[in-house]
Amino acid sequence: MTKRKSFVDQPYWGRPTPGWGDPRPSLLIVGLAPAAHGGNRTGRIFTGDRSGDWLYAALHRAGLANRPHAAHAGDGLRLAGVRIVAPVRCAPPDNKPTPAERDACSAWLDREVELVLPTVRAVVALGSFAWSAALRTLAAAGAVVPRPRPAFGHGAEAELGGLSSGPVVVIGSYHPSQQNTFTGRLTEAMLDDVFERAKGHATR
Repeated sequence: MTKRKSFVDQPYWGRPTPGWGDPRPSLLIVGLAPAAHGGNRTGRIFTGDRSGDWLYAALHRAGLANRPHAAHAGDGLRLAGVRIVAPVRCAPPDNKPTPAERDACSAWLDREVELVLPTVRAVVALGSFAWSAALRTLAAAGAVVPRPRPAFGHGAEAELGGLSSGPVVVIGSYHPSQQNTFTGRLTEAMLDDVFERAKGHATR
C-alpha cells in the first residue's frame, strides 16, 4: 500500500483490525471495514479518518465516549457501554469490500458477536453492508430475523427475538463516510437521533 503523504513518516498497522470498546456492551456498532489511512494505519477501527471524526463526535454528544476525537490507538479514548466491530477486518481496495472478503472474515465477526451478545440490547448498523452483516451474524447466533427480511434505511428499526438474553433492536444509519457527510445525505442531527434512540433501547 502507498502511504498518504501526510503519514509517510508513520508506521502503518497493516494487519486485520479487531473490534474494540467495552467488553460488555449494551450497544454494538457495526461498521464496514478499516479505512486504508484510518484503521489500517492506526490499528483501531474508525480512528484517524474523517468517518471516525463524525462517529466519535456523535458518541461523545450522546454521552457514550469520553472524548470527541480519535487520533491513534493510545489516545485515551474510552467508550461507555459501546463496542465497535467491522464485518471486513482488512482495508479493501477503493474502500469497497467484496463478498469474498466479507465471507473470509465472517467467522471473526460471528465469534466476537457471540461473546458480547449476552449484554447487547441494541445494534447500530452503519450502511446497508453493515445492516446485512448484522442481521446475518445475529441470525447465526440464534436471533430470529423477521420475515420478510427488514430492509435497510436510515432510521430503520428491526426487533429480533429468540435470544435467551432478550430482544435486540437493530437500527440503520447512513455510514458517516465523506460521500454522505459532505453531500448532506447524513447530518449531525440525523446521526444524533440514531444514537439517542439506540441508547434508549440499550438502557431499557
